[in-house]
Amino acid sequence: MNLNLDERTKIFDKVDRLVQTKHFDPALNGVDWNSLAQGRKKQILACAEPEIFEKEMHRLVTELKTSHTGFRHAGMRNIPARHAINATLQRIAVNGTDRWMFQDVHRGGPAYGAGIRPGDLLLECSGREIHPPHDLMFSVGESTDLVIEKLNGREERVHVRLPLPKSQKHPVTAPEAVHAERLSDEIGLLKVAMFPGAIGIDVAKDIDRGIAALNGCRRLVVDLRGNTGGGIGCLRLMSYLTPGKLEVGYSLTRKRRERGYRREELTRFEGIPSHKATLLWLAARYALVEKSILVVTEGLGPQPFHGRVVLLVNEHTASAGEMVSAFAEENNLAVIVGTRTPGRLLSGSAFKVGQGYILGLPVAAYLTWQGRMLENNGIVPKFLVELSRDALRDGADTQLETAIEIAKAM
Repeated sequence: MNLNLDERTKIFDKVDRLVQTKHFDPALNGVDWNSLAQGRKKQILACAEPEIFEKEMHRLVTELKTSHTGFRHAGMRNIPARHAINATLQRIAVNGTDRWMFQDVHRGGPAYGAGIRPGDLLLECSGREIHPPHDLMFSVGESTDLVIEKLNGREERVHVRLPLPKSQKHPVTAPEAVHAERLSDEIGLLKVAMFPGAIGIDVAKDIDRGIAALNGCRRLVVDLRGNTGGGIGCLRLMSYLTPGKLEVGYSLTRKRRERGYRREELTRFEGIPSHKATLLWLAARYALVEKSILVVTEGLGPQPFHGRVVLLVNEHTASAGEMVSAFAEENNLAVIVGTRTPGRLLSGSAFKVGQGYILGLPVAAYLTWQGRMLENNGIVPKFLVELSRDALRDGADTQLETAIEIAKAM
């Protein structure tokens, strides 16, 4: 569908207006939005091809350098691999050539189902070679063929089927959110790929079942590598890290920031309900209050692994995954291992801007209880450990093995 100049102008002007009125703080990273937008307007409006117009609009808003910021068409094309096939990619050099290596491949996702595993190299997508910095993108709901190089050097063609997501505003494929297994009689592993759902009743129950399956483990490794974030279901995981009630942090809207606030007086969220019927009551309660919310752990009582928890993170651990990491770090509840997280911890909303296009903007910030804003900063692990393809070839996950050794010594 081609857009005429008048249609492109209306979309551009609406995006401009929304950034100025809805974005938590367009100047958060020192960007002068008005100068940026007006300086690029003529060039962007000259883009008659829909895909080029979409690409240039996306490039414009991402120059705000804030998370949950983007421009795309509701046709659900150009979805990154982490959301479409539940896999992340790492840039590595192979024989002098940059390649994408599959890094986090979540159980239950399309990539995992196709037989892709960490350490596999991406060679082609739909008959076309893919090299960094070009990202692996998908049109959700379609299927595609990938050519990969396995760790043993053998090339394979795999067929990846992409399901239709439940939401067009948030086109995310859901993998197995929680996986638990015993690494030994004493050490349990809890891997959380994402926290689906705004309130997270289902993922909270999954976490409960995972912890129950690890009953008796006196040491716990929590693997948040590749966790794409999600909703407040992360509160259940944080609540298992400490016996009592602790303040975690708080969301802060633009309106509340501008008029001033005391964190202790913010509306408190202290527990994930057990039943979905409670959601109506929650919606009624929070509909009447300002959306700056203080999060407090649920007080689930002592656990046998308290004081002996290791948390695995990497450069793809974002949003709610970083909220968990920051809480554990600030309260000395876990030793953090891996690589620095990206610092993507603003709360986003999607706005329709016409002709099927959607603008994603951050409408609230998140601050830890100690007042840290993690946006663009992230969490730096106490033990920095890279994932090694050579080690994976030998059957060793360097990050996980480091976490296990630390857990044994605690």
